[in-house]
Amino acid sequence: MQSLSPFSSPLTQAAIEASLGAGALLARGFESDPAISHIKEGIYNIVTEYDVKSEDFLIRFLSSALPGSQFLSEESGQVGASTSPFLWIIDPLDGTVNFAHHIPFFCISIALQEKGVTVLGVIYHPLTEELFVAEKGQGAFLSQKGKGWMPIRVSSSKGPGEGVFAIGFPYDILSSPAASIDPLIRLLERGIPLRRLGAGALDLAYVASGRFDLFYETSLSPWDVAAGKLLVEEAQGQVTHLDGTPFDILSRQPLIATNPRLYPQAVSIIQGTR
Repeated sequence: MQSLSPFSSPLTQAAIEASLGAGALLARGFESDPAISHIKEGIYNIVTEYDVKSEDFLIRFLSSALPGSQFLSEESGQVGASTSPFLWIIDPLDGTVNFAHHIPFFCISIALQEKGVTVLGVIYHPLTEELFVAEKGQGAFLSQKGKGWMPIRVSSSKGPGEGVFAIGFPYDILSSPAASIDPLIRLLERGIPLRRLGAGALDLAYVASGRFDLFYETSLSPWDVAAGKLLVEEAQGQVTHLDGTPFDILSRQPLIATNPRLYPQAVSIIQGTR
């Protein structure tokens, strides 16, 4: 898989290798009975032993590939050299609840920022062996087992009735239920096919590859969205706040990701203005 990569950057190659290594670890863990390490704030916001194992592997691997870099990761927070221009943003296991219940929809997400700009993103689904990769300015690609690499683009649908939408809910949904529930009702009232799969990074990868026409979520962490945002943008899509401004991955505010043709109508429906 790596030898056929269309990407020349050694850092992209390192991120690919890291995702594959962590993916092999998670695939083995998925066949076991993963222990819950602890529960974080929110509703069933669990951490398994494999979240921790995957994160430890990724930090060690990427630290070796780029010595002196810093990390922002789901379980450890911000670690490493705070003066470094390079920041790895990683989710070692996005879709932990799925993983813990043997639901085969979860992934590893890795992004690299240089001086605050995301320059690469990698999302890997270990069970399907699908690898989504983007480099800034170089497009977005998907590698599938036995098929090699292919460029990906967002869908071309221009109306809500033409596609499938994905939606996510935060662990703290009860603190502001209307932000999630009201848009959900508006979408359901229009008969739009909806999916709620439980791994925001993969939802974004599916938008980038045209499988989903839109993804909406009220609150995502930086590690959930950093790689997926770059993938969607490099696949000619849009990732914004609801006011149309470019999405800030640190904001934890509502996010919409879709194609440019569908974008105006989708925003209006979610906001309740049409």
